[in-house]
Amino acid sequence: MLNLTLLQQMLVVAIALSVITCAFIQKTKKYFPCSSCLVIYNLVVNFIVGTLFCITFTSVDFPNSLWVSFFSFIGADTIYKSLEGKLKDYSSLVNTDYITVKKSNIINVDEKGSDE
Repeated sequence: MLNLTLLQQMLVVAIALSVITCAFIQKTKKYFPCSSCLVIYNLVVNFIVGTLFCITFTSVDFPNSLWVSFFSFIGADTIYKSLEGKLKDYSSLVNTDYITVKKSNIINVDEKGSDE
């Protein structure tokens, strides 16, 4: 079965990582003359910084940190937006002690216990 909670947590970390690596690439891209060199440089930076970032700041293990780095490279924000309606929001990942029920799903019962 697909572990959607782990996937969403990895995508959230990858979004933060994308911001950091994108800023770093923008500052250092002037040293690379061709665009194909820049793509390879971007891939290497994402995997090195991504792995170190995950091991240092999160509880993600090494194989999953490689996935986070890959998600960061291909664009975690795009993946997250495409899965947005299918995954739980971040607050429900953090606070799992409660259940949210829509108001339309609540059944009102009178004081006698019947629904006459």
